[in-house]
Amino acid sequence: MADPLSTTFAALADPTRREILQRLSSGDATVGELAEPFAMSLPAISKHLTVLERAGLITKSRDGQRRHCRISVAPLQDATSWLELYRKHWEQQLGNLGDYLATIHRPSAEGNTEENPS
Repeated sequence: MADPLSTTFAALADPTRREILQRLSSGDATVGELAEPFAMSLPAISKHLTVLERAGLITKSRDGQRRHCRISVAPLQDATSWLELYRKHWEQQLGNLGDYLATIHRPSAEGNTEENPS
């Protein structure tokens, strides 16, 4: 079985599922409401919802014949925390690259950039 983070990213890899989560970020919705904007069958939407539910990104409940969906934030928070570690690393690396580039380039009198001989 895949780890939870891999399951979250696999679920988020599909644009339809990301759109469903975007819709749910503004409030609960029924399966029918979630299916409305998509040009696909209700069973196809249900498969997407199953993937999201298995990843823990949504929960489903029943109210008579209606199935309501709600977004679950915990897996998204875990993914964000993981990504944040790498964001900090790459920001530092890009800062270092910017500093390096500033040392090897200097503006010329005409406004063009010349390389400093090293």
